[in-house]
Amino acid sequence: MEIRKDITARFGVIYFLAAMVGVIIVVKIFMIQNMDTEKWKGIAKDLKNNTTEIPAKRGNICADDGSILATSVPQYELRLDLAAPRVKRIYGDKSDDFALEVAKFFKISKSQFKRKLDKAFKDGNRWFLIYPEKVNYNQLQKFKRLSMLKKSIFGSGLIVITESERVMPHSELASRTIGTLNKGAFGGIHGNVGYSGIEGLMEGYLSGENGKAIKRNYSGRWINMPIVDPKDGSDVITTLNVNLQDFANNALHRQMETSQAQWGTAIVMEVKTGEVKAIANLGRRKDGTYGETYNFALGHAGCSEPGSTFKLMSLMAAMEHGYVDTSDVFDTGNGIWNYRGQTIYDSDYYRGGRGKLSMKRIFELSSNVGVAKIITEFYEGHEEDFIDRIYNFGLNKPLGLGFAGEGVPYIKYPDDDVWWGPSLAWISYGYEIKLTPLQTATFYNAVANNGRMIKPKFVKEVRRNGILEKEFKTEIINPSICSKGTLGKAQDLLAGVCTAGTGRSLNNPYFPIAGKTGTAQVAYNDQGYEKDGRKNYQASFAGYFPADDPQYTCVVVIVGPKGKYYGGSVAGPVFREIVSKVYASFMDRRENEDELVAGLPEVKAGFKQEIEFTAEELDLELETGDADSDLIRVKPEENRLTANSLQLGEGLVPDVRGMGGSDALYLLESAGLKVRMKGIGKVRKQSLKAGNKIRRGQTIYIDLG
Repeated sequence: MEIRKDITARFGVIYFLAAMVGVIIVVKIFMIQNMDTEKWKGIAKDLKNNTTEIPAKRGNICADDGSILATSVPQYELRLDLAAPRVKRIYGDKSDDFALEVAKFFKISKSQFKRKLDKAFKDGNRWFLIYPEKVNYNQLQKFKRLSMLKKSIFGSGLIVITESERVMPHSELASRTIGTLNKGAFGGIHGNVGYSGIEGLMEGYLSGENGKAIKRNYSGRWINMPIVDPKDGSDVITTLNVNLQDFANNALHRQMETSQAQWGTAIVMEVKTGEVKAIANLGRRKDGTYGETYNFALGHAGCSEPGSTFKLMSLMAAMEHGYVDTSDVFDTGNGIWNYRGQTIYDSDYYRGGRGKLSMKRIFELSSNVGVAKIITEFYEGHEEDFIDRIYNFGLNKPLGLGFAGEGVPYIKYPDDDVWWGPSLAWISYGYEIKLTPLQTATFYNAVANNGRMIKPKFVKEVRRNGILEKEFKTEIINPSICSKGTLGKAQDLLAGVCTAGTGRSLNNPYFPIAGKTGTAQVAYNDQGYEKDGRKNYQASFAGYFPADDPQYTCVVVIVGPKGKYYGGSVAGPVFREIVSKVYASFMDRRENEDELVAGLPEVKAGFKQEIEFTAEELDLELETGDADSDLIRVKPEENRLTANSLQLGEGLVPDVRGMGGSDALYLLESAGLKVRMKGIGKVRKQSLKAGNKIRRGQTIYIDLG
């Protein structure tokens, strides 16, 4: 019984204490809400006004080798707390000297600055902006050394706000593709936000996460006390190559200066991966110079009628439907043809025309009449079949790159209101439609890539502190744009343009090129193709190289050239310069070059009997193993030479790299090739790829060194 009373008493005490604590809490809440309102409002206001963001460092944008294309450097905003105790005490005696020093430092009017300073002091301004422009680190250090900025004088109220500024070490190189920041984005409260190009595309990775800090005044000096650390942005590794970009930019700039054109673009893509290695965009500025004014390669302003480069798509559609073959003959007449009330001209109509031509020659010579006759003959009355086939190529859809302002293609359909009598003929050679240069490049790249259409790629990976965070794979748009038969014929057509057609001036002795010239009249704001008796032209060239083993696709478009305006003579030289430099810098390297072993000579590939005799005379150990052919290639290994057979396929180009000149000459001529050689020593490179089928009368160029 006594135990029960004792337990009850204890629980009573506990309940009483709990009730008292509850009453105290309720009373405290009441006091906070009703009695100390102003006090807590003041604390809340102080926290709000004195809480600031610690900006995260924006990630770098890098080239394919990791070199910096865009980075952030700190800039500093200078402010002054004119209500700081020490500043208030010395203001009357020292403000004039302070104004003089600041005016001299920034080269501004002392009297104007002093008036602003006095007014701000009178208003008790705690965030007075000393100078409207930000300063760099060196300027900041010099400013802090001013005599009036000692801790005991105005230095006690100095507030330095750090803000990053985006810089591009390579100046304007690919700047429109790298992109810009927009401080006013999203209402202007989020600082520098990626707006265009890769800056906008990869904003989520580059921006990072800002931290939080509380501003506190200790001993008259304002400092930030971090409460949440910032998380810096990640680095974005692009596909762009600085050297290739430089090649493209310089070649395009020279032609722009020569032709005084309105704008131009040059694109270099890697065939197998779709990686965009270079993308130069040059427009005329108000002062007449040229710079990266707009991304014409993929933007709305660059979306225009492609002209003759579209003839490839038209003829591939006809071949895919089985209507024509490259050997079929069509009559181009005198180069002038009237179709449904509109006259179509060939570029050389004034010479009287070329009469009957095979489809291959029609393409090589870029006959508008020939292509229009082919397409209208087989598609008139069922135009939908032609346009549907073009749509199946994927040419009516944006590439979906994710960039702001990406151009939207336009290919009209027969039941559209704007379709009229001659539309079928005009579309066949690249009018009444619109494509961006990058869309044209993507299609030609698919032809080079054996029909595999790949989405252009600008970003390879994202890294944080050097560690891989995300990798971007090659994205396939269409695994096969057409049949293998059509594809092979299309590749032959493009190769023929550069050996016997309008692009033959681009040919070179070292590697074959495949491509198509394009010349189109450009409409003046959709109000016709003539203005005050003047015509505006677009010159282009789209192609890939080497033609027998495509590695790179390149498209050049130049709008509004003065004087010459044909694709082969305006865009062609830019293409030729770019591909020559790309080949010399990235592809002209000895493959499978033998490493020299100390004490053993370097032996040229050649005839087995002669090499065995020489090795025996020099007392060298030669291991022939299974090398049972007449020709062998020799490799030094440890203390002996080992030989491997050089297999020669009948009717195929032999591999003569590493051979002496005389052996290579004998072998190539025996294979039925005409040989042009320069230099002395061993063969370092050959223009035709080993293993390719030999065509009758074909010439091979070999360099010795």
